[in-house]
Amino acid sequence: MSLQPKGLPEIPAQTVAVAQAAFPQGTLAMRVRDRLGEVFADEPFAGAFGRRGAPGLSPAVLSLVTDLQFTENLTDRQAAAMAVRAIDWKYAIGAELSDTGFDATVLSRFRGPGWPSTAWSGWCSTGSWKSAGTRA
Repeated sequence: MSLQPKGLPEIPAQTVAVAQAAFPQGTLAMRVRDRLGEVFADEPFAGAFGRRGAPGLSPAVLSLVTDLQFTENLTDRQAAAMAVRAIDWKYAIGAELSDTGFDATVLSRFRGPGWPSTAWSGWCSTGSWKSAGTRA
């Protein structure tokens, strides 16, 4: 897998319109995206990806899904399902309404040993992605 660092994708206009119509006051997932979206970046995880190969899922998206999963106390399978069926989660991760999501096993691999836990632990200890580690 390779990585083209982009961060969270722009929210599609149709997703914005439907989410705002469905949730005029917003939801936790929508507020996280609106207020903290710039925190979720791909660059700290670049060392965990190869230079060649098919692009992998965005670590920024997987980080946000993992945070929402923890907040709502969901299993990997439930979180992957929410990324497919919940309009506010689609808004949060910048997905088209027709997006079919990803396999639940991606989340456990994302949190697995070696990566990106090194980047996450670097951020936790320093408060900065700049000094975060790369894949062990």
